[in-house]
Amino acid sequence: MSDQPDHRPLNVLFLCTHNSARSIFAEAIMNRVGAGRFRAFSAGSAPSGTVNPHALNLLKHLNHKTDGLRSKPWDEFAVLNNPDAPELDFVFTVCDNAAGEVCPIWPGQPMSAHWGVPDPSAATGTDAEIALAFAEAYRQLNSRITLFCALPMASLDRLSLQRRLDEIGKSTASDKAGASAR
Repeated sequence: MSDQPDHRPLNVLFLCTHNSARSIFAEAIMNRVGAGRFRAFSAGSAPSGTVNPHALNLLKHLNHKTDGLRSKPWDEFAVLNNPDAPELDFVFTVCDNAAGEVCPIWPGQPMSAHWGVPDPSAATGTDAEIALAFAEAYRQLNSRITLFCALPMASLDRLSLQRRLDEIGKSTASDKAGASAR
């Protein structure tokens, strides 16, 4: 797979049901870590319509750009609903519910994988415990996205790349970066 087909950034869509925390984190992280090689988007099958305030606060605290982050339906990226949708190279589900849903037809021929992360929005307890749940979700996604961005895209055939994507999805934030060195 070429690093930059048509000399454009590779388009990556992150999906979760409500598009309010995990997929929003992934979009912000990828747009930073991808350093112009990747352009990230996020969407949900049943978007909440708002970005979770805990997620937004953490992103701001970590100096991520938050302008333009919004909870939106995945129909904005579906071929049948939006003929002007960006051609997608990768689609990742980050919640188990979205992984089990029938997805729309995406433009392009994107590779896909499931990178499930527990929902920090479901956390209960003290403010500190809730903040910890959001920090852990962010950490797991940051780890996976960092591994993904380090893959030698140009030297991997489609089957090898798919295997790597699946391996990254099974990794946890505590796993060593060895997956990127293989």
